[in-house]
Amino acid sequence: MKKTYQYQAGEKTIEREYNYIPVRYIIAVLVTVLEVLAILAIVVALCYFVPYFYVAAWLTEIFCVIKIISSDDNPDYKVPWLLFVLILPIAGFMLYFIFYSRKLEKRFVRRLGELRVYAYQKEDAALLDTLRQENPVAASQAKMLCEIADTHLFTDTEQTYFPLGEDMFAQMLVDLASAERFIFMEYFIIEQGKFWDSILEILKRKAAAGVCVRLLYDDIGCMSTLPGDYAKTLKRDGIEATPFSRLRGNADSEFNNRSHRKILVIDGRIGYTGGVNIADEYINETVRFGHWKDTAIRLCGEAVWELTHLFLSDYGINVKSLPPVREDAYPTQKGSGEQGYLIPFGDGPNPLYRRRVGKSVIQNMLGCAQRYMYMTTPYLIIDNELCGAIESAALRGVDVRIIVPHIPDKKLVFGITRSFYRRLMDAGVRIYEYEPGFIHAKSYIADDAYAMIGTINLDYRSLVHHFENGVWMYRCSAIGELKADIDATLDRCIEITDDMTRTHLLGRLVRAVVRIFAPML
Repeated sequence: MKKTYQYQAGEKTIEREYNYIPVRYIIAVLVTVLEVLAILAIVVALCYFVPYFYVAAWLTEIFCVIKIISSDDNPDYKVPWLLFVLILPIAGFMLYFIFYSRKLEKRFVRRLGELRVYAYQKEDAALLDTLRQENPVAASQAKMLCEIADTHLFTDTEQTYFPLGEDMFAQMLVDLASAERFIFMEYFIIEQGKFWDSILEILKRKAAAGVCVRLLYDDIGCMSTLPGDYAKTLKRDGIEATPFSRLRGNADSEFNNRSHRKILVIDGRIGYTGGVNIADEYINETVRFGHWKDTAIRLCGEAVWELTHLFLSDYGINVKSLPPVREDAYPTQKGSGEQGYLIPFGDGPNPLYRRRVGKSVIQNMLGCAQRYMYMTTPYLIIDNELCGAIESAALRGVDVRIIVPHIPDKKLVFGITRSFYRRLMDAGVRIYEYEPGFIHAKSYIADDAYAMIGTINLDYRSLVHHFENGVWMYRCSAIGELKADIDATLDRCIEITDDMTRTHLLGRLVRAVVRIFAPML
């Protein structure tokens, strides 16, 4: 099977074609389906042919119900699984055993101990004390985040805010061309086109010159955008590439625990993150859902250390043998004189993260907001706890605004997003849709003082299942730029009114049913 794509080079339209045969993906999905069906068939056959085996099955179902109810999981996640177990007596509890766990796979866990050699050392006590003297509330947020994400507090780090993907793209090419020692890249989606081809040309040149170039891309995220053996192609050009959590057809959590991170580190000095994937729609070279609005941030300073650490951890759990430890991975840098405090952080499944890091950051920002809290997200599929935190902030007088797309990329998910409008608006939350197209930015700002930019959407995928990352900021220069950008974006949005939330009976019924199973989507 062949796939073609087009991109603009000046005034010229270039069309390219490449062979794309996703055979291993098809096989992996088929193996997973067959594995599940085989397990179900065996259990059903045992219940039918083996005397009293159905009693064991019945007791197992009771055990599953008790285990689900007594677990520490969010009630929103428990409800759909209880329905599965109770409505589908045998298939339900078998699917529970296969897919319920959201923990990191054993093959990843085994590598965690070995990866400690890639960590950096930093003491936060003195900096936290300084921050506590300035603002005890900010210091408590910082301490909590450092504890639950096993990260560190930084200052004296230069920030550059990018209100659009194309702005980031231009600077990224300049920084990549300046690399002297190493380039680390980790992205959920990479697609061949102007964006990636421009980067790839530099990566090949740098690899040939002796620069260490490592690339990590999500195997499912790139399923329809890259050939299945693309890592081998890149390795022939000297690029150390590997897919994240290669799809193998296991009936377990491999479909859930994906890397949704976007990280670029250059020489340990410069780091990028945000919502922008490496594909042409993210820089508006191709148009899929109207104008694509995204955000990103560039860091220059020691805060880049944490982005390096996140990459090395993710790369380390996906390669067969660990590469040598680089002595220059965490270079000491001259002070930039930049004010403000930053905490780059990661989020993901157990046992790497025992608490929901991104959700905690957002809840803390809502809790400390006094004047306003603005959020941009492509999806709005939240649990009752987070929904309650948003409502509570609005009810105590905080100006809470949420910007979502007007042109959706997934109609079913967009329907669920709109199903939350009425409840939030009743509490005083103002909802906006980005009229020119699709807003993919994941940005959160409160009171001109706190902000978070990263990869974390307001949905279950980001808040529960995926590997994610972000940058929490307090009194940083980028916060003012983010506020100005959101104000300008609001001018291009449609504010949702009561009349716009009304729908017909069938639509309400479909949304209600889908909402039940939203935590599993």
